Amino acid sequence: MANLTLTGILEKMTGKDKDYRYMATSDLLNELQKSSFKADTDLEMKLTNIIIQQLDDAAGDVSGLAVKCLAPLVRKVSEARVVEMTEKLCDKLLNGKDQHRDIASIALKTIVAEVSTQSLAQSILHSLSPQLIKGITGSMGTEIKCECLDILCDVLHKFGNLMASDHELLLSSLLSQLGSNQASVRKKTVACIASLSSSLSDDLLAKATIEVVTNLKSKVAKSEMTRTNIQMIGALSRAVGYRFGSHLGDTVPVLINYCINASENDEELREYSLQALESFLLRCPRDISLYCDEILRLTLEYLSYDPNFTDNMEEDTDDEGHEEEEDDESANEYTDDEDVSWKVRRAAAKCLAALIVSRPEMLSKLYDEACPKLIDRFKEREENVKMDVFNTFIELLRQTGNVTKGQIDANETSPRWLLKQEVSKIVKSINRQLREKSIKTKVGAFSVLKELVVVLPDCLADHIGSLIPGIEKALNDKSSTSNLKIEALVFTRLVLSSHSPDVFHPYIKALSAPVLSAVGERYYKVTAEALRVCGELVRVVRPSIEGSGFDFRPYVHPIYNAIMSRLINQDQDQEVKECAISCIGLIVSTFGDHLNEELPACLPVLVDRMGNEITRLTAVKAFAVIAASPLRVDLSCVLEHVIAELTAFLRKANRALRQATLGTLNSLIVAYGDKIGSSAYEVIIVELSGLISDSDLHMTALALELCCTLMSDKRSSPSVGLAVRNKVLPQALTLIKSSLLQGQALLALQNFFAALVYSANTSFDSLLESLLASAKPSPQSGGIAKQALHSIAQCVAVLCLAAGDQKCSSTVKMLTDILKDDSSSNSAKQHLALLCLGEIGRRKDLGAHAHIENIVIESFQSPFEEIKSAASYALGNIAVGNLPKYLPFILDQIDNQQKKQYLLLHSLKEVIVRQSVDKAEFQESSVEKILNLLFNHCESEEEGVRNVVAECLGKIALIEPAKLVPALKVRTTSPAAFIRATVVIAVKYSIVERPEKIDEIIYPEISSFLMLIKDNDRHVRRAAVLALSTFAHNKPNLIKGLLPDLLPLLYDQTIVKQELIRTVDLGPFKHIVDDGLELRKAAFECVDTLLDSCLDQVNPSSFIVPYLKSGLDDHYDVKMPCHLILSKLADKCPSAVLAVLDSLVDPLQKTINFKPKQDAVKQEVDRNEDMIRSALRAIASLNRISGGDCSVKFKNLMNEISKSQTLWEKYYSIRNE
Repeated sequence: MANLTLTGILEKMTGKDKDYRYMATSDLLNELQKSSFKADTDLEMKLTNIIIQQLDDAAGDVSGLAVKCLAPLVRKVSEARVVEMTEKLCDKLLNGKDQHRDIASIALKTIVAEVSTQSLAQSILHSLSPQLIKGITGSMGTEIKCECLDILCDVLHKFGNLMASDHELLLSSLLSQLGSNQASVRKKTVACIASLSSSLSDDLLAKATIEVVTNLKSKVAKSEMTRTNIQMIGALSRAVGYRFGSHLGDTVPVLINYCINASENDEELREYSLQALESFLLRCPRDISLYCDEILRLTLEYLSYDPNFTDNMEEDTDDEGHEEEEDDESANEYTDDEDVSWKVRRAAAKCLAALIVSRPEMLSKLYDEACPKLIDRFKEREENVKMDVFNTFIELLRQTGNVTKGQIDANETSPRWLLKQEVSKIVKSINRQLREKSIKTKVGAFSVLKELVVVLPDCLADHIGSLIPGIEKALNDKSSTSNLKIEALVFTRLVLSSHSPDVFHPYIKALSAPVLSAVGERYYKVTAEALRVCGELVRVVRPSIEGSGFDFRPYVHPIYNAIMSRLINQDQDQEVKECAISCIGLIVSTFGDHLNEELPACLPVLVDRMGNEITRLTAVKAFAVIAASPLRVDLSCVLEHVIAELTAFLRKANRALRQATLGTLNSLIVAYGDKIGSSAYEVIIVELSGLISDSDLHMTALALELCCTLMSDKRSSPSVGLAVRNKVLPQALTLIKSSLLQGQALLALQNFFAALVYSANTSFDSLLESLLASAKPSPQSGGIAKQALHSIAQCVAVLCLAAGDQKCSSTVKMLTDILKDDSSSNSAKQHLALLCLGEIGRRKDLGAHAHIENIVIESFQSPFEEIKSAASYALGNIAVGNLPKYLPFILDQIDNQQKKQYLLLHSLKEVIVRQSVDKAEFQESSVEKILNLLFNHCESEEEGVRNVVAECLGKIALIEPAKLVPALKVRTTSPAAFIRATVVIAVKYSIVERPEKIDEIIYPEISSFLMLIKDNDRHVRRAAVLALSTFAHNKPNLIKGLLPDLLPLLYDQTIVKQELIRTVDLGPFKHIVDDGLELRKAAFECVDTLLDSCLDQVNPSSFIVPYLKSGLDDHYDVKMPCHLILSKLADKCPSAVLAVLDSLVDPLQKTINFKPKQDAVKQEVDRNEDMIRSALRAIASLNRISGGDCSVKFKNLMNEISKSQTLWEKYYSIRNE
């Protein structure tokens, strides 16, 4: 049937009337696009012939439709037909009439774009390539050449790697066209060679480069040829990335030379040279490093290159007074349409930006040399260039922020310190820009200021006064666009939030008027931003309730009225509504005592917003802010209604809403408990109990905190306690058995049990009974998790302390009886008893109970491992409660009891760790004793003992650094490898996130510990790598200076060392053991940490190849951290990754295609799944880099993933994480 329809259409397509032909062609297009369309050979012939014929139709709209028909046709007909059409079109293109040439060219491009199978591609290329080469090299007209080059460019981009046999021929024919006299031919040839180059072999790439460089070096070439060749080099490096690195030695000096020696009016030559250098910086970061200083000098020279304009030097004499009037005229005096020197300045600015982005290690040098120059160039007269100068400066600021995250800027070479010195110059220069007429300039100037405040939060304290006029002008000026207003408001908000309030007090009057008028703007984004600024303004105007010597009263009503008018208005954008609600919350909580008349009007509006689904979350948070205010704002008019609404919200599905509601209820009950009745409390408790479970610990913690608040309220009636006992207690006892319980939720649970004892209507004994009972293994769920036993023990301890001394001692007696009762084979009971004793002993001195230490130490004999470790935990914690009595006992036991050493050392570790956290001191004599004992055990054969010793030493070092650092340092040269490893690990344990006394003492000695990374024993090397990791994570500024020496040694640890691989003969089969695996894994994890804290020291391009590349091909445990590193680098140093992207594809491809053996166990299969997901995560990060599409290999990898259904599903879910 369909064929009949088609025959009818085909007849009409050849009719005389062009409208008929148009309609028929349109019908054909619809038929072809149907998925059910199929054609036999005969019909295929007819279709292809008629469509090719239609392409020459005199009516343009008919031939245009015919081209559209080609796309579905190529997908539906056989290969032979497509090849036949291609040949006919080629013939038309090369030999047909002029008027048919354009349409033939478009048709060929359409066919190329639609080819999807490799076999079809190869058949087409077979006939297409020779024809195109003939069209390019033959004596055809310029237009034919250009069309052929265009098509060839598409073909090469899509199928370059299928044409390997033709590469050489293609390359030589294209290179010959670089010398064409026609500019258009040269331009298209450059694009063509660039498309070809990404699939060329290294030899052919070298051939192409050498030819271009030779052309460049020839003295007789015309300048336009030289320009083409320079563009060619830039295009090559953009297309092939790092593979161009080996040719930089030939090209960079030539380019720099052209830049310096070009004739005065040859600006384009300079522009192209700088653009090529920019692409080198981004694409070949590793190989360009030799030339960076030279390129820096060059860009700085050309940043101000302006041969036709002499700057009348008044800018520097800086007489602020007369400058105002002259500024506008002097900028607009000189215009010259012929002058293109701005292109050179723009190229220089972009090249400098590339240098800044790709070379974090040059930052300090850039501050010395580039920063003053950039600030000076803010006065650039060509607006587009000025924007590039601003952007380059913003890159410099961003890079400073990236490099110096979490560092103190004490030393004078640190980038932040250097930036601080420049602030006043920056502000002065930017202020001049804010007085300009151009809107674009002002927007750019605010972006620079914004970035500055983000990087150095409190740097503008002394300059606020000079910036206010610029902000005022931007907000008040009639000509200001909304874009400018938004930028100015965002900047104002950042400044207000990052400086101390008293800095602004002299200027509040000037600032508040324009901001409040911006609240009334029509465009919602301006309004929302202005409301956010008002929120900050409220905080600044009255920083504390006590008063700050600044009279805020004149501003209360103007601010209130401006916001209120926005709050009442219903028909406005959601963002504006939310901002107005938050802002009014701040106003009521800050100025409530001056708004007594207004509150009855304003609070009901907020309650009303709680009833609206869109704004309820924001309104709930606003009430939390009001409830927390020290002013105790009078809420009596709405309180009951609010509590009822909030209680209902606890049932809603929206998690964020439930969370906010719990917090708000808590604040309201603390502040206004006396005005809320017990009946409301009971309803809240019933709703609360449903939120307590281990599936959402954060919510659980909030719910338990609220429960404690309700119980601890003195006025709550007995019925509240009863409700808690019936509803919440069962949930709490289920929760305590969870192995996930930790952190805030565990603390909240402990407080909950304490609060239950305090609220008089629950007996201590029954609570204790039910707690201990929850540890009994139940027949359904089997035993109870170890984590749960710890949670129960902590709750028992808190319960005992809350109940008072008498109950406490009776409980301890009961627990010791459990331990004495030898016949008890119930190990879980003993385990729990030991943990409870430890927890109670840590919080309270148990010295009154005779021989408790001997009872506990008896359990060291137990056959069960977990009881032994619980006993060592208990002994250590009991000692914490009474050091003078129990510490000597532990030390004495360690000396005398060889068998129990490991357990006793664990007890000692408990003591020391607690002391170092609580900043307590030991007595002199006991420190000596402890140290002698620990150093004796430094080289124990057992790794477990060595680790405990190291942790003890590290934690004592926090208490007594002056004694320990020298003692540890001496042992770094010990002949015994185990001792060297132990002291390095000890140093690792002494570096914690908080600032400590040890920091200054260890700083000069760090290298003697970390340089053990080149020790000949692998255990010592691994210890040094782990210590370096901890330093990098917790105190990066202590090791900054050592990194240049340490990094090469660290990178060396990531390589597979053959001498560490041994074969163990197990009789029937041999087993290969790789002793270096742990070390490599640790080294890569260390690099991962360094990327977070010391990015400016790690030179990523020298690390990625060869080290990261080999890691991506290593063992499972090594690949995982390597994938993480790759994702991080893709995010932070995309240029370094792009430069070597091709070489990273193979190991990733291998990983995602790896199939475990048929007989692999489940664990191996799961590990391989994790591995694939981790590799896909890295691939997703690579795919986010812009410019990644220049790597053909990577594009093929992405195609392969999208074609495999299982891989694509995983990739898709990872991408949307």
